[in-house]
Amino acid sequence: MIKSRLFRWFRWIGAIYLLIGIVFYFLQDRLIFHPERVHPDGQYEIPYPHQPLAIPLNNSDTLHLIEFLPDTHANFRGIILYFHGNRKHIGYYADQTPPMTKAGYRVLMIDYPGYGKSSGRLTEEKLYEWSEIVYRIAHKQVAADSILIHGKSLGTGIATRLASIRACKGLILETPYYDLPTVAKRFMPVYPTHWIMRFQFPLNTFLQRVKAPVLIYHGTKDEVIGIKQAMRLRPYLKSTDRMIVVPGGKHNGLIDDASVLKALDSCWNN
Repeated sequence: MIKSRLFRWFRWIGAIYLLIGIVFYFLQDRLIFHPERVHPDGQYEIPYPHQPLAIPLNNSDTLHLIEFLPDTHANFRGIILYFHGNRKHIGYYADQTPPMTKAGYRVLMIDYPGYGKSSGRLTEEKLYEWSEIVYRIAHKQVAADSILIHGKSLGTGIATRLASIRACKGLILETPYYDLPTVAKRFMPVYPTHWIMRFQFPLNTFLQRVKAPVLIYHGTKDEVIGIKQAMRLRPYLKSTDRMIVVPGGKHNGLIDDASVLKALDSCWNN
């Protein structure tokens, strides 16, 4: 009798475990990406000098980016390619750009497929391809040693992959992760996330191929990507690379920390 009951319990537990895994596999796009659309004729609510650019790639894909213009009183230093996080659209991250434009940089920020005004089916490979497109746009205007690549959260994987195959002045990683399945493991510890996830973003592998200087900053109280993710990247940093740990820092607002702003200022003005 006891064995029969235990068998039924294990069967139910196994069925529930399998069901949750299947649901996660088919809905992982919705769990990872949280885009917000903007009508093609609509406007972003951005109070900073900027100009939009739409690049039709084929019948279904249009890459939309915004160029944030440098302060007219600053010496022009180059271009920052900014790859944002997994939420909303460019307008949500626009307030990160004033310190960059004040330092004399143009900032090119793309929206991923399905975000803002960009269209197309979102895949990991397509994100890499789009990052290379925006890099080519920047490289036509300035030399590689005047291009900084900045990634935030989800965008750190895209930024690191780009910096691993293209020359640049430096790579800046804000709240990076080891790889995406490891992030998912925090929320689904009993599942083989590396096997069931279609999106990998192996930042740890890409980082080992980056020759440019790297700056990482991460908060100890990050509620989205734990600080352990950044700490696992330490073995892949070069002797000249830097990692700043912000005590009490969360997922957003790290640029307000004095040590982070000082390190960024050094990257921008070096």
